[in-house]
Amino acid sequence: MLRGSVRHRVAWWGLTLLVACSSPESPEPESPSPAARAPERVNVALAGRVFDLDFALTPAQQQRGLGGRTSIDPFGGMLFAYPQPRPLMMVMRDCPVAIDVAFLDARGRVLDVYAMRPEPPRAAGESRAGYEARLRRYGGRVSAQFAVEVQGGRLADLGVGIGDTLMADWEGLLRRARGNGR
Repeated sequence: MLRGSVRHRVAWWGLTLLVACSSPESPEPESPSPAARAPERVNVALAGRVFDLDFALTPAQQQRGLGGRTSIDPFGGMLFAYPQPRPLMMVMRDCPVAIDVAFLDARGRVLDVYAMRPEPPRAAGESRAGYEARLRRYGGRVSAQFAVEVQGGRLADLGVGIGDTLMADWEGLLRRARGNGR
């Protein structure tokens, strides 16, 4: 059952806070590098269906997350990888589309799932701190190694829930995360 991308990593009561679907605070470079324009992709099987996900491995990729997207492909989304398991939290900042998120262990077993809904945009005159404080937090109940974000409603449509195992080269992805210098 669902209970409810990545912009900033902020220490928040000892948890890693991942902020999904927000625009960057500083403008993008006018000529982004090819890697910035075409993120690496990784295939993950959810309930027997193969999803082609953006691979958010570096802090910059995780900071950008699914920010700026007005839609998510039905078989697309993002995979976040971390060198060590830790409590992860996501929020919806400036994101107009619903996202489902699954938090996974090192073997791809689903530990927790949430249906994240768009938040009202930052109001005229609302401080950044006030806006941040009112955003709903998703996660933080378990230590996870990976997070998978897909189009809102997809996890429920596919019957993906706690205890299910998603299929991918988790060992290879962990080696990549651990070799990323973090």
